Amino acid sequence: MAVTLITSNCTGCKLCLRACPYGAIEIVEGKAVFNDSCTQCGACASSCKFDAIVLEVAFTRDVDVSQYRGLWVVAEHLHGHLRKGTHELLGEGRRLADTLGVELAAVLLGDQVAGLAQDLIGHGADKVYLAQDPALAHYRTGPYTDVLAGMINQHKPEIVLISATPQGRDLAPRVAARMSAGLTADCTGLDIDETERLLVQTRPAFGGNLMATIVCRQARPQMATVRPGVMKALEADPARTGEVVTVPVKLDERAILTKIVEIVQQEGDEQVSLQDAQIIVSGGRGLGKAENFAIIRELAEALGGAVGASRAAVDAGWIPAYHQVGQTGRTVQPKLYIACGISGAVQHLAGMGSSDVIIAINKDPAAPIFSVATYGIVGDLFEIVPKLVRALREG
Repeated sequence: MAVTLITSNCTGCKLCLRACPYGAIEIVEGKAVFNDSCTQCGACASSCKFDAIVLEVAFTRDVDVSQYRGLWVVAEHLHGHLRKGTHELLGEGRRLADTLGVELAAVLLGDQVAGLAQDLIGHGADKVYLAQDPALAHYRTGPYTDVLAGMINQHKPEIVLISATPQGRDLAPRVAARMSAGLTADCTGLDIDETERLLVQTRPAFGGNLMATIVCRQARPQMATVRPGVMKALEADPARTGEVVTVPVKLDERAILTKIVEIVQQEGDEQVSLQDAQIIVSGGRGLGKAENFAIIRELAEALGGAVGASRAAVDAGWIPAYHQVGQTGRTVQPKLYIACGISGAVQHLAGMGSSDVIIAINKDPAAPIFSVATYGIVGDLFEIVPKLVRALREG
């Protein structure tokens, strides 16, 4: 990828200067000039209104894959803490990096987040690339794409992994398109073809009825978003040491198209994130109506857990879609998963089957959920769940 200036079209308007996060553009005698800090991130090209800057992307067949080495995990954080999916990616990234014989690096973007670097190192990273700026405090597609694309161009990792969260699903395709890189979304399995140094990416296809295996032989970096809850995080090692590389960036709010005016938490949202929760209580079609989710919330509150739901309950309009667990919802991996009135369709089992302990409550003794349950209770959930809540509150 290369950025080219068409001098005859340049008016010296300074829009590109504002857009560049790396301070790589100067105005000399009324024309833009790129200095040695340019990372070819492409932010200037999208800001230019006079077709004076062109972003040239190399054909896939022309990419020299031998220039790319290393594995990166893009960290995601919320309220000053790393997301669980980031820890999981570091655990899987450590395994893959060791197979390739390369270092594992984490990319940390934000504002006043330097304290999270040691957490990344303690969970397996050899190096942390740290970029901080007030404009990166909250995720926005534009600045995150510009900064990450520039870092990839400069350091050339062969593999970049991103969590398949709403943020990751927005960021990854934008970066991949900017880089003309290959991207596989919603992976549930990763491995390495050591002969060709290829990332072997596995993801569900056709509604989960088959698993597709995908490799990217030519374009670089090889990029994948990975479903949270399917990989195992390493135990944290606070004594582990690594390198923190500060990446100097300076972003101008005037060049960013979107502004965050206010962050509003939807009324009724649980304080515990579904994908980060260690305990999840889920309700299904057996609840009968939306009002009956109240007993699911009571049990979740008594246990300090989060509320989940089957697709049937979501499709019926009983609970918002962000509570859905399953193939077309969230993939979770809590220590305890309690399924209440959920029959256990294969799509639901795919989203919670790797939970440490599964308790199923269902009137139907032949319900498929019992095939994966650690403990099964055959009975009426409207009798069993309130008794569990009372026992927990009294105990």
